[in-house]
Amino acid sequence: MDLELNGKSALVWGGSKGMGYAAARRLALEGANVVIAARTEATLQEAAQALSQDCGRTVRCVVADITSNAGREAALAACPQPDILVNNSDGYPPGDFREWTQQTWHEALDMMMVGPIDMIRRVVDGMQERCYGRIINIVSRSVKVAHAELGLSNGARSGLVGFVAGLARQTVRHNVTINNVLPGAFDTDAQARHIDKLARQSGKPADEVRRSREAGNPAGRFGRPDEVGALIAYLASAHTGYITGQSWLIDGGEYPGTY
Repeated sequence: MDLELNGKSALVWGGSKGMGYAAARRLALEGANVVIAARTEATLQEAAQALSQDCGRTVRCVVADITSNAGREAALAACPQPDILVNNSDGYPPGDFREWTQQTWHEALDMMMVGPIDMIRRVVDGMQERCYGRIINIVSRSVKVAHAELGLSNGARSGLVGFVAGLARQTVRHNVTINNVLPGAFDTDAQARHIDKLARQSGKPADEVRRSREAGNPAGRFGRPDEVGALIAYLASAHTGYITGQSWLIDGGEYPGTY
């Protein structure tokens, strides 16, 4: 299927590794002009070079932090009129809510809700004027299946999804869609950190925790980042103008509900 992304401009946050990298790769392979944004310059430069070689087209990068106004401005200076925006940010490691201070909550909200919403604010009007826009938020399965130890993610990411639900119905008339992707357990650095934290809390070896989590999934494994990348590329395509305000669960069937 031709996703009709050739020549489209895409800004991908967290594009230096994991699911962000996979999304940037898929978009570039489909012909989009991709800019990846992340905080660590060395990792970012390495990722941009690898993506450019792999995809046969230049993938540019910008050092930027989605939690800061300056970071969001820097990203848009590098990609002023994105047709595609992929919001993606780190989450917090598991913990006990009794230990989270007000400052912790503000940092989590800036990372997982306020920063992405401000990026949407900055690009959505231009997308509507050009009659093309695809905004995809990489969120988390935790907004649908809450885990107590992931309370910061449960709360902040749910706020982003709730905000999107209202705005997405206003922009679709102009061929601007806004959707969320809800990954479950994927084989990423973030998952490795999560397993290490759970291992320390339980006193079990990290390998044992990993095997147990994989075995508990109906697919018998963790997801591959490229599977999320493929879904994001499809949602960014010209074929999805009638899909908006939806949260796409991708978790190997682990969510037990029918709806």
